[in-house]
Amino acid sequence: MTFSTNILLDFVKKLDLQNKSFLELGCGSGIISLLAAKNGAAVTASDVNQIALDFLETNASKNKLKLKIIYSDLFDNLKNQTFDYIIINPPYYPKTPKNIKEHAWFCGENFEYFEKLFVQLPNYLAAGDCYMILSQDCDIEKIKAIALRNALAFELVFEKKNLVETNYLFKVASL
Repeated sequence: MTFSTNILLDFVKKLDLQNKSFLELGCGSGIISLLAAKNGAAVTASDVNQIALDFLETNASKNKLKLKIIYSDLFDNLKNQTFDYIIINPPYYPKTPKNIKEHAWFCGENFEYFEKLFVQLPNYLAAGDCYMILSQDCDIEKIKAIALRNALAFELVFEKKNLVETNYLFKVASL
């Protein structure tokens, strides 16, 4: 697990998730989704990596947890849905992914992931809260600028430094 995943796990543990709708956008292995489901949320977990989604489905079944698992590039296959919570641990290194595994780390040379995300995200913010974690290793100012062009703002919620990096948890909201 990455440092950012651990931070998100600690954050999600503290949320009142009972009977709340919860989306982990880009869930990867889905450990955060599993925790949210265990804590009473109606969870939707999405990703572009079908192998990761298959493992999540297996883990959910083994743990007797109900999740809605969807193959989706951001919100493409999540139309007309609302969520009380949206959690995003995005890819943020500016490089074009060469394979499906690299989509977990690379957002495109021109931050295409964020360009698409921040165009779509405002349609899903009316009903709930969105949280995104970023590392000092990424170009946070560039990401914030893309968000701002789409009438979105970042509010720092939590910051944690370890030996290697500092991670920042932001609430993303419409202006």
